[in-house]
Amino acid sequence: MRAYRIAYDGRPYHGFQRQPDVPTVEDAILDALRELDVLHGEQGVPAGYAAAGRTDAGVSAVAQTVGFEAPTWLTPAALNGELPADVRAWASAEASEEFHATHDASAREYTYFLHAPDAPVHRARRALDALAGEHDFHNLTHDETGTVRDLSTELEHDDPFLVLSFRAGGFPRQFVRRAVSLVADVARGDSFDRIERALAAEPLSGPDGISPAPAYPLVLAAVVYPDLAFDVDEAAAESAREVFEARQVKHATLARVAGTLADR
Repeated sequence: MRAYRIAYDGRPYHGFQRQPDVPTVEDAILDALRELDVLHGEQGVPAGYAAAGRTDAGVSAVAQTVGFEAPTWLTPAALNGELPADVRAWASAEASEEFHATHDASAREYTYFLHAPDAPVHRARRALDALAGEHDFHNLTHDETGTVRDLSTELEHDDPFLVLSFRAGGFPRQFVRRAVSLVADVARGDSFDRIERALAAEPLSGPDGISPAPAYPLVLAAVVYPDLAFDVDEAAAESAREVFEARQVKHATLARVAGTLADR
């Protein structure tokens, strides 16, 4: 078994997991493996295949992790030869035959870049701190099970952004995006009582429900496997840096143009 770290810009994709008739990151990975003859015929996935998480449509990743039985020659650079430019493998690790990329992860970390130039940082930090610890987060997800989580949080002020980090063993669906909405609303003036109500046993519904924040500022930043030692493929990592730096320049330029239109 071998595990691969995968970085991707999730905005062009309808999430990680395969879906019919729409592009997904998983489709891109499996198509690459088929082109490399790692998959044959009607084989859907390689033996032992699993991924660390199922990111939503538009969500990006630095350290998505997929594991499967791979030939020794399949380096991250070799995989990149058939992947689209916005999906890049950059490191790999040898794993035991029993390795499962989903179940063996001890922690996952998501980072959200919240554009909030006018939000008081101290209010955002207080709201985020109130979510830390073990709680039943049933009001921040549609999931009916697996809603009790032990959460660690962190906030960095990088004006005009509040960089919100969430770390736990796993996350129910849309939890991070709903938590970001809650923190943003409280930071901008809503009562701190909203945090207590969100963490209470009583379900929130209707206008009291918490909608998810947009997906595109969310990044799967880390996935921890205590028993794996990942080796960075320098050629593959450099390819990834070049791709994403070029995208950074492109979007910074587009932002400058949009700013000029707004100003004038």
